[in-house]
Amino acid sequence: MDVDKAVANMVANLQKNTGKTLEEWILILKAHGAEKHGEMVKYLKTEHGLGHGFANMIVLKTKGTDAGSTSNKDELVDKQYVGKEALRSIYEQLKTAIAAFGADVEFSPKNAYVSIIRKKQFAIIQPSTKTRLDLGLNIKNQDAVNGLELAGSFNAMCTHRIKLEKEEDVDQTVITWLKKAYEGAG
Repeated sequence: MDVDKAVANMVANLQKNTGKTLEEWILILKAHGAEKHGEMVKYLKTEHGLGHGFANMIVLKTKGTDAGSTSNKDELVDKQYVGKEALRSIYEQLKTAIAAFGADVEFSPKNAYVSIIRKKQFAIIQPSTKTRLDLGLNIKNQDAVNGLELAGSFNAMCTHRIKLEKEEDVDQTVITWLKKAYEGAG
């Protein structure tokens, strides 16, 4: 999947579905004055009736924190791990395991996390604290078991979360959950 093509399709559909261009939505959002990502998304959803995907894209484009707004995607990942360097090896371990699932996996860094996409997003990797990395997954109709918890308010784009604190936490169970999310995104 080509992320740039997917974003271009979203931008085209945004105008088709809302009657406004991305540039017009950015002006509306800037005039509102909200600065936090969540507040901005909520404003677009509640006051303008946008779905989460469109609202989130507009906010990312407004703030310039999406992968398409930087020429060096590694910079976004590097910034995520400033002060959280001990977690970087867990990220690299997960990235290697996920990349082995297939050539159709794409890593799309954002400001605070890395989105992992097949035909749609199936996981995110986010260094949430100095001592914990959160693995967000999209797995439909799955109970919380074996270290897999419901995402709750963690991230609206994920159904589940696994908390990881050390490399040893990335065990076969975690890889199995990742594979299940990957397969569900095909």
